[in-house]
Amino acid sequence: MDLHTGRQPIRGTHNAYVIHNGEIYNYMHLRRTKLADHNFRTTCDSEVIVHLYEKFGYDFCNELDGDWAFVVVDGDKFMAARDPIGVKPFYYGKDVEGNLYFSSELKAIEDQCTWLEPFPPGHYYTGETGLVKYYQPKYHDYTQCADPADLNKLREFLTEATRKRLMSDVPLGVLLSGGLDSSLISSITKRLLRGTNQELHSFSVGLSTDVPDMKAARRVAEFIGTKHHEVTFSVEEGIAALEKIIWHLESYDVTTIRASTPMYFLARYITQNGFKVVLSGEGADEVFGGYLYFHNAPSDEEFTQETIRRVGLLSTADCLRADKSTMAFGLEVRVPFLDRYFLDVAMNIRGADKRPDRSKGKPEKYILRAAFDDPNDPYLPQDILWRQKEQFSDGVGYSWIDSLVDYCNRQVSDEEFAKAAERFPYNTPTTKEAYFYRSIFEKFYPSESAIKSVYKWIPRWQKNTDPSGRANEVHEQSVVKSSTKQV
Repeated sequence: MDLHTGRQPIRGTHNAYVIHNGEIYNYMHLRRTKLADHNFRTTCDSEVIVHLYEKFGYDFCNELDGDWAFVVVDGDKFMAARDPIGVKPFYYGKDVEGNLYFSSELKAIEDQCTWLEPFPPGHYYTGETGLVKYYQPKYHDYTQCADPADLNKLREFLTEATRKRLMSDVPLGVLLSGGLDSSLISSITKRLLRGTNQELHSFSVGLSTDVPDMKAARRVAEFIGTKHHEVTFSVEEGIAALEKIIWHLESYDVTTIRASTPMYFLARYITQNGFKVVLSGEGADEVFGGYLYFHNAPSDEEFTQETIRRVGLLSTADCLRADKSTMAFGLEVRVPFLDRYFLDVAMNIRGADKRPDRSKGKPEKYILRAAFDDPNDPYLPQDILWRQKEQFSDGVGYSWIDSLVDYCNRQVSDEEFAKAAERFPYNTPTTKEAYFYRSIFEKFYPSESAIKSVYKWIPRWQKNTDPSGRANEVHEQSVVKSSTKQV
């Protein structure tokens, strides 16, 4: 916040300075309350960080409500910290002399560091304390996740999480894939803007205007009343952009690259049209067990443990994709589903209420759908509210992944793939697609630390470990069913 006085680094009252990436949504509240006795040099949200440091020392991260990575420098002392979930990217490393480096991008410090890795979400680091875990919510202990689902509370807290993310000095829009999560955020945002003169713009992307996501998004946009934009890209354009995208992503994970490609083209269009901030639906599938493989969870307990694990890994997957594929064009993505106070409600719900059960007519994310199923003032059309989970890289057009896999298979020979373990002994690629991405990644990021910084997204409890939703037999267009029929 603050386009005019917020140039960084920002100095505190004395000799401490802060460099910050992200947004602090409660900065005005902090200025009026805990920091009321402090004089501020700017109107920027970042400045509250250095004043909290001056007042409370290192123990203040839980006062911040937002998505952020920062470094405070105070003479010979320093402090680095990352938001609870890792919505904003952050890395740290050491050079041969033991000097520490911190950066929002791996590429900025790889050449200097002999060791580096992603900075863990929910932690801060100082020279005196080392790493300290400040974010310790109740739900980190799965046995404490025992609350019955409160639909009114879910609706109230998600609405509030969305409301605070409308804070902006620049034009704002919504990413609308046509799936449940982005459609709900779009609908909530539109309601929160009622009574204002602000027009809400929505954006969707696909291989054509007739693919599943584009048709669903168009229907939602018409229903809630946004000014809707449709962006198309071709398979050829996507393939041509792979090297650039992997350079921006700093990842070789298959599903991250598949999904980032359409998002990359969408972000380019959005910024070309003057928008700098968008809201999106990332995180709901992890919080509510929305991926189709969750249907195969053996028990309520294991379902709950897996949601906790997935939320803990968001910084390596969806958050990384959402931030880096859009920030390639300077577009900021905000994610209400990962609001820490909404998580306190949603993550503590017992597994029995969240776990899908086809035999009882409970689809994935049943309680989220039910919380926004209002017949008197509907948030969404019924067919959208109860639409089956469609992973973003599938929904832009099934031929996107199919064509991508085919292209990659033609780029890697059988002889090369047979020696994958020799060339890539760590995280050895198990498909030619993964081999091809890894080859590109190591052209840009050859160090062992960079290679080990990537986490592969793999579904659980299903035989086909391809990350596509169609690899699960629950999917209406399942490739498992198709191959079975062919046999």
